[in-house]
Amino acid sequence: MSAITVSGPRRFSGRLRVPGDKSISHRALMIAALGRQPCTIGGLSDGDDVTRTRSALEALGARVEDHASGDVTVTGGLDGAPNPIDLGNSGTGIRLLAGLVAGYDFTTTLDGDASIRRRPMGRIIEPLSAMGASVRGRGASGALAPLTVEGRPLRGIEYALPVASAQVKSAVLLAGLRATGSTTVHEPAPTRAHTEEMLAAAGVRVEREGGSVTVWPGEVAPPNSIGIPGDPSQAAFWLAGACMAPASHLVVENVYLGPARGGFLEVLARMGADITVDSDTGNIEARSSELEGTRVTAEELPGCIDEVPVLAVAAAVADGVTVFEAIGELRVKESDRAAAIVEMLTGLGAHCRIDGQTLVIAGGGRAQGLGGGTVHARGDHRMAMSAAIAGAAGCGSVTIEGFEATATSYPGFARDLSRATGWAP
Repeated sequence: MSAITVSGPRRFSGRLRVPGDKSISHRALMIAALGRQPCTIGGLSDGDDVTRTRSALEALGARVEDHASGDVTVTGGLDGAPNPIDLGNSGTGIRLLAGLVAGYDFTTTLDGDASIRRRPMGRIIEPLSAMGASVRGRGASGALAPLTVEGRPLRGIEYALPVASAQVKSAVLLAGLRATGSTTVHEPAPTRAHTEEMLAAAGVRVEREGGSVTVWPGEVAPPNSIGIPGDPSQAAFWLAGACMAPASHLVVENVYLGPARGGFLEVLARMGADITVDSDTGNIEARSSELEGTRVTAEELPGCIDEVPVLAVAAAVADGVTVFEAIGELRVKESDRAAAIVEMLTGLGAHCRIDGQTLVIAGGGRAQGLGGGTVHARGDHRMAMSAAIAGAAGCGSVTIEGFEATATSYPGFARDLSRATGWAP
C-alpha cells in the first residue's frame, strides 16, 4: 500500500485541467459501441474505471483504436465475451453494462474487485428482471457481483426508482433500447442526465417530462465525434481547496456545466465561497473565502453525492455547523463514505458525527483549521483525494495510506497537486 504525506497550509494558484468527465466517458464508450459507424472520442477520462469499461466493450466485440492525440475511435459490434469481464472498482461500469447487454443473444458475466462485490446490485436486478432479463448474482439474495446476464427478449416497462440513482436509471434506459415498446423511468429527484442526452444525440427517440424519462427502441447512430469536457467532480477538489486555503486564487478550465452536476457549486456558494463560473468556456475560478456552515437537504444530496467527501472537509474549516441529510447512499459507495468521513475528520481534529440519517460537522473556522494525522483511504479514490486537500489546506501534516486509489478516476492527481500548491512528494 502506497502512502503520501501532504503538509499545509499551502496556497492554491494557477490554472488546471482535470480529466475528462468520468460519467460521460463511460457512456460515450458504450453508446459508440452500439453504433455501426466509427465514432472518435476526445478528452476521454484516463482513470482505471473508464479503462475497464473500454476493455469490457473490446471483450464484447467492439474495436477501439488509439490515436497519438489521445483520442480513441470506437467501432461498434457486440457479439459476446467468452470469459468473465472484470470491471475493477467501477460501479458505473458494471451496472450500466448489465443493462446494455441484457437484450443481446449471449450470456455475459460481470465481476469486479472486493469493493464491487460488496455493493448492492439488487437495485438493477429488479427492474431488468421486470423487463424479462435474466440476471443472477452471488450470495443468499442473489444480488451481489459477479453478475451473470443471460440475454433475452425484453419488454418495455414503467419503473419508479426507489432511490435517486443515475446508474440504475441508465441501466434501465440502455436495456430499453432492445425492448419491445417504450421504457419509462420515474425519478424521485433529478440525477445526471448524460445517458438520455447522449442517446438523443445518437438518434434515439427520448422524451423527458417532469421527473420522468422515456426511451423507445431503435437504431443507435452516434455522431462522428464526441468531445468530453472536464469532470466537475474532480474540479471540486481544487475549487474547495482554493476556497479553504489562505491567499489562494485558482482556475479550473473546461469543466462540464450541464444539469444535475453543479450541486456542489450551489452548496459552496451558500457557504460563502468566492467562485465565478464562465458558462461560455467552462472555466471556474475560486478564491480564498470565509466559509459558513450550511444544510444540504435530502433533495439536494443526489446532485452532489460524489462531492460530499471534499465538501465535508470544507465544512470542517467553516464557521458553524454543516448537516448532510439522508446519507444512506453514501454508505454503499466504494467505501462506507459516511463512516470514512467521520474517521478522517475526527482523526484530523474536527468535530464530526453521524446522527441517524444525517452527517453533522461542527466547523472550527479557518483560524482553527484542520490538524495533522493519518487517513486510510479504504480503497476509495474520493476519500484519498479529499484527505490530500485536507492536508494542503490545513495546518498540519496528513499522511494518506492507500493513496494509489486515486488511479481509479484521476491518475494525475499528485501531479496536479504539485502544480497547484507546490507540494513535492
